[in-house]
Amino acid sequence: MTNDTEFKAWRVQEQDGEYEGSEQTLHVSDLPENDVLIKVSHSSLNYKDALSASGNKGVTRNFPHTPGIDAAGEVVEASSGSFSAGDQVLVTGYDLGMNTDGGFGEYIRVPAEWCVAMPKGWSARTAMIYGTAGLTAGLCVQKLLTMGARPEQGKVAVSGASGAVGSVAVELLASLGFEVVAISGKQDHADALKNLGATEVLGREALAAEKKPMLKPAYANAVDTVGGGPLAELLKQIHPGGSVSCCGLVAGPQLETTVLPFILRGNNLLGVDSVEIPLSDKQSVWDKFAGDWACRKTEASARDIGRGELDGALKAFLKGESSGKIVLDHSK
Repeated sequence: MTNDTEFKAWRVQEQDGEYEGSEQTLHVSDLPENDVLIKVSHSSLNYKDALSASGNKGVTRNFPHTPGIDAAGEVVEASSGSFSAGDQVLVTGYDLGMNTDGGFGEYIRVPAEWCVAMPKGWSARTAMIYGTAGLTAGLCVQKLLTMGARPEQGKVAVSGASGAVGSVAVELLASLGFEVVAISGKQDHADALKNLGATEVLGREALAAEKKPMLKPAYANAVDTVGGGPLAELLKQIHPGGSVSCCGLVAGPQLETTVLPFILRGNNLLGVDSVEIPLSDKQSVWDKFAGDWACRKTEASARDIGRGELDGALKAFLKGESSGKIVLDHSK
């Protein structure tokens, strides 16, 4: 491996205020100076990748840029840390794919402290079926369990259930014995959500804005992946002592609510970060997914695409038309 080694990457460029992605040829020397050089075989598509590809400066400041906040593959070179050439690793979060060239390229170079050893029994593709979305879903469920959530308490709602995070949360919660109510704006995905384990599927009108500050309790706990108005409505419907794990903002970053769910029902709003948390926390969730938390239906339904299909797939995210897990396979 030399700095002159060429590789392919799906790269976004800015021209006259417009952002366009295309496959380009780069050299290893184009990558930032960091500890570990990884040959990426697979990546995973996320909403944040779509924002980066559309020129959102809150995600990526400088262009041209290679998105891809997830990556899995083989270590080629390692100047520090506990990894050696030939090790299989995965990288999610931190600055990968934001302002550091990410997994939509066949090579990345990152700090050693961003890398996690591949869980036993997993391939790079399996790791990327879960990716940041799966990690986030796992962290959401783990927080509910830490707060004492149990199946016998009652129904658990999952908003944005058709999305990459929501669908994993539905299957995981169902596998743990919870009665899951999936809330989705995509009614044509009702059968797929029931196949993942949802006992009931509701449309987005279930979280339509109500003027009342509180509503009749309907759910013992919930995972919210959309934020904004739907989260505010969900908080009004949680049983006393229940919790809502919050991880998304596709419906908006603003949260207009009252203190009533918290001071009248003792509810908990649990923030979930999957980006900057310690590696040990990530490794713990990855190991669970590679073991008792395995979501076999999600794994079986994941769809693989090549770099040439990235543009359309990312635009579908921004239109709210994406569902399930999409894996980028650099060999396609």
